[in-house]
Amino acid sequence: MSSDEDFKATTIHQEKVEHDQPGRTSYDVEAVDAVEEKRLMRKVDWRLLPILGAMYSIALIDRTNISNARVAGMGKDLTLEIGNRYTIVLVLFFPTYFLLELPSNMVLRRVGSATWLSLIGLSWGAVMIGQGFTESWITLTICRILLGAFEAGFFPGCVYLITCWYKRFEVQKRLGGFYLISVGIGGIANILAYGLMQMEGLGGMRGWRWIFIIEGILTCVVAIASYFIILDFPDKAEKTGFLTHGEAACILQRIEDDRGDSVDDPLTWAKFVHHLGDLKLWAFATMFMSTTMPAYAFSYFLPVILLGMGYSPGAANALSAPPALAAMFTALTFAWIGDKYRVRSPVIATQSILAIIGLMLVAYSPDNGVRYFGSFLGVCGCQGNVPAILAYQSNNIVGQSKRSVGSALQIGFGAIGGMIASTVFRQQDAPRYVIGLWVTAGLQFWILGVLSVTTLIFWRTNKKVEAQVANGELGDPIEGQVGFRYTL
Repeated sequence: MSSDEDFKATTIHQEKVEHDQPGRTSYDVEAVDAVEEKRLMRKVDWRLLPILGAMYSIALIDRTNISNARVAGMGKDLTLEIGNRYTIVLVLFFPTYFLLELPSNMVLRRVGSATWLSLIGLSWGAVMIGQGFTESWITLTICRILLGAFEAGFFPGCVYLITCWYKRFEVQKRLGGFYLISVGIGGIANILAYGLMQMEGLGGMRGWRWIFIIEGILTCVVAIASYFIILDFPDKAEKTGFLTHGEAACILQRIEDDRGDSVDDPLTWAKFVHHLGDLKLWAFATMFMSTTMPAYAFSYFLPVILLGMGYSPGAANALSAPPALAAMFTALTFAWIGDKYRVRSPVIATQSILAIIGLMLVAYSPDNGVRYFGSFLGVCGCQGNVPAILAYQSNNIVGQSKRSVGSALQIGFGAIGGMIASTVFRQQDAPRYVIGLWVTAGLQFWILGVLSVTTLIFWRTNKKVEAQVANGELGDPIEGQVGFRYTL
């Protein structure tokens, strides 16, 4: 096609029109062939995912580079080795991170994604720069509390935004691409931290201070750029000029045909309380907590574990990067399999088992090379399950308000995973952290248990409705939608 005007979809109807299924909305869209539809989605992909991935990679770097700074001398300078000070600094990032996620999602819809996400990015970038000038562990702790407050809305906002643009069996690849690019760049940040350590003494400052200052400046620059790039929700994208009338109608009709929730469903406190009564959301949330816990644990403690193997501080930071880079490729492969074959549970179970094997190797192998290999399996398993579990929830709920609550609750429980990781890897257990590694493995077994229960319930519900349809009945609506089926 030569231009947007050639797109065959026509205009968008703002009013609600009855679809061929009760409660569905219809948009005036002419036939669109597969090539045109693919071109449109690629256009959305390239505008939406790279900037969100870049911003979230910076968020991951900014919350976890404290481990790089610790081995670069911050621990000694700020007396973090005394008692549980390091643990306190890590843990106090998470309360504000947990509490402000849902309010942030409520603001996101009202303010607009570009304005809100870029604003909070600029705010936590300023806090990061401030961390480079801290003179006590208490000041560092206050900075971490503020960092958690400003970062709180970014990841759930991104997940909510992405899942509103794509169909159910397109979403894991997109979530995987967005998240795992972030993980990969975060891994490279360990090498960047090693380079910034070489600025030791420049300007009369320690190398660990430069880690915070330079990476904080980078955050601010990308946040400002993101204001001009980040897309809003599909129903608002036409107003920005990114999509034509026809393209916007096509996007919305695809979502409506797939799951019937293209229409904005404003979140109120009454809806919030109602959605929290759905036990599925809590199951998804605890699964997400259980996979983010090892993700945080490896981010915070892998450099320390490698230091205990006898590597220098610089080498420990540099060797923390390859497992994260490997996780990009394995997890994207699993995401492709999950979307192609329209499955979620087998992908999640396989990656949980990989994580368990890796954790046991890190805990018990007498050979440091094998322990390092175990860190590859552990990181690949837990990082790959982050987008897989997010997609599992996204595929099995309907409604934008429920999607907003679900993403905030799920990622809020991810913060609880971070708290667990910060506390069970105790200073007295260094450098092998056997107790922490076993707690981490136990949470992988929890994922397998919850996954078995949800899969059985979803399978039985689908079979019941399919039997009704086979008997000529309409079939009970699942998630309030006739024709909807759970994804196993």
